[in-house]
Amino acid sequence: MQVFTILWTLAFLLKEAHTWGFKDGIFHNSIWLEQAAGVYHRESRKGRYQLTYKEAKAVCKYEGGKLATHEQLEAARQIGFHVCAAGWFDKGRVGYPIVKAGANCGFGKVGIIDYGYRLNKSERWDVYCYNPNSKECGGVLTDQQRIIQSPGFPEEYQDEQICYWHIRVRLGQRIHLHFLEFDVEEDTACISDYLEIYDSYDDVSGFVGRFCGDYLPDDIISTGNVMTLKFLSDASVTGGGFQLHYTAFNASLAKHDFH
Repeated sequence: MQVFTILWTLAFLLKEAHTWGFKDGIFHNSIWLEQAAGVYHRESRKGRYQLTYKEAKAVCKYEGGKLATHEQLEAARQIGFHVCAAGWFDKGRVGYPIVKAGANCGFGKVGIIDYGYRLNKSERWDVYCYNPNSKECGGVLTDQQRIIQSPGFPEEYQDEQICYWHIRVRLGQRIHLHFLEFDVEEDTACISDYLEIYDSYDDVSGFVGRFCGDYLPDDIISTGNVMTLKFLSDASVTGGGFQLHYTAFNASLAKHDFH
């Protein structure tokens, strides 16, 4: 029985390693590979699930790209592209890539969650675009430490930006976010321009907070080895932008030097 348990555990770990791409002790995604894969997710400036098929194609074309194919989406997923949001891709299909199975997304499955070919092209979803030569902001980050900043920083960011940063560090590590600069259009409810932070693989669960204005947010520490940041700007009024520094540290350490 013990032998069976050991073999089952090894098989599970190997499956996990294959899913995330195991290298040098990291279940890792590579920003270079993600850019090479050329696939990225976009949603409407109005919010999630607002794009018809025609509008989705226009979004990709506007950025110099085109709708991603199923093969391109799967290639990106194989190197860690995980987004819990259904979107249009090539030939009128809708779906989304899942790397890590979860109860709240993907029906507990791993792979391309494929809704199939949609007969009604007026249905509203997000979109998955393909352009290996252009990615203004966001990405999958696996460095032990790195600066993250709004597009164009230190210049003002532009209108109508949507950026996702997915931080993935070694198992057993946690992530420390330290803000260096912050100037994002301020409004009472932070609904115009904002930076959202999630203590999870995506922006579905683990909500930490939404930030705007010129007040420097307090440091944030993850509970695990992943975090997601989302920056959105609307169609009017911009700000100086933001810059923050993240550092990975060993969760088993009783004390971490944050400076």
